[in-house]
Amino acid sequence: MADQARRGLSRRSVLSGGVAAVVGGGVVGGAAGYVGRGVVDDDEAVGDWKTVADSRVVGAATEPFHGPRQSGITTPPQSHAAFVAFDIVPGATRTEIQGVLRAWSQDAARLTQGRGGLADLEPELAEDPARLTVTIGFGPGLFDAIGMPEKRPSWLAQLPAFPQIDQLEDRWSEGDLLLQICADDPLIVSHAARILASGVRGVARQRWAQRGFRKAVGTDPSGRTQRNLFGQIDGTENPRPDDVDFDQILFSDGSDQRWMRGGSSLVLRRIRMTMDTWEEIDRTSRELSVGRRLDTGAPLTGRNERDPADFEAIDETGLPVIPPESHMARARQRNRGEALLRRPYNYDDPPEDGEISNSGLLFTAYQADPVRTYIPVQRRLAEQDALNTWTIPIGSAVFALPPGAPEGGYVGQTLFEG
Repeated sequence: MADQARRGLSRRSVLSGGVAAVVGGGVVGGAAGYVGRGVVDDDEAVGDWKTVADSRVVGAATEPFHGPRQSGITTPPQSHAAFVAFDIVPGATRTEIQGVLRAWSQDAARLTQGRGGLADLEPELAEDPARLTVTIGFGPGLFDAIGMPEKRPSWLAQLPAFPQIDQLEDRWSEGDLLLQICADDPLIVSHAARILASGVRGVARQRWAQRGFRKAVGTDPSGRTQRNLFGQIDGTENPRPDDVDFDQILFSDGSDQRWMRGGSSLVLRRIRMTMDTWEEIDRTSRELSVGRRLDTGAPLTGRNERDPADFEAIDETGLPVIPPESHMARARQRNRGEALLRRPYNYDDPPEDGEISNSGLLFTAYQADPVRTYIPVQRRLAEQDALNTWTIPIGSAVFALPPGAPEGGYVGQTLFEG
């Protein structure tokens, strides 16, 4: 009875003491069940890696660059990532921008296969690509810069304001071009970012760079989903390759813009996680705010991570077992049209302005149309999400991810030459 009383008191204090109020944060993407794993289960993605501890074998692993779709979207998430945005400089011509994309594609094709870039002064650094992928994105402003505003997808715009939660900073937001660089070795990520960024001089200037990390595929034989810095299992629900609507969820059919057929989109949100105040609340309160158990990632109505949640279940105190204000309850799909793919990364940077920590999540969402899928979910979370107390969106950007490049071609060719 004492345990029940404590649980009931904890629940009521959490739900009435500000957790359910809309203050602070946003989609923690991953702090709960709404943020998904990689498209492929760890068991499926790893294959023989579980029995291979030799770092040389891991480092030699490659991912393709050429193909109808860009790698880095459905690729099982690598352990390190850099997201680098650029602004087109005034006066840059369409031909010059097209040249940057050609150079990026040529160098990315080499780097992902363990060869140095064309003007690489340290080609030895590229020898173990560690599943390197390079994904290229176009921001809304690119289409004005190249004089082709009519080619901008109808959904490609910065997200609407979410004044209840947003504290966005220019230094982490927007951009005309994007490089998403992922690998299982941070040295490979750093080298690729430098080689590719050096090719934009005189045409574009770097706007921001954000680096993140996550559990490497294959490092946990149990196949458990990674955890974020809140200690939560980070990502359970994601569309899967065997879903009949998988391609429809992720990739454009070309009906909006023909050149985007086979392309996708990326919403990138930089979410600051206020670790110091999060660590002031007890374990039960944390689980109630998320809707899942800390140890297993199971919904509060289940025992295993992927057990279906019962949002109608009532506990002995007469309260919902999964609070309706919990992140899980607010973020769950209301219909299949809200399905999207998540590959989030943690960040842990030096503290600023006397703070003890500067940590959070680089929340990434991939989908064919973010207006149809991402924005409705984000709007619900902005209105009311228990995790808003401990999360603050400080960066936001949206990019079109063009279809992939064929051998001898370049990413964006369908836009410029289609």
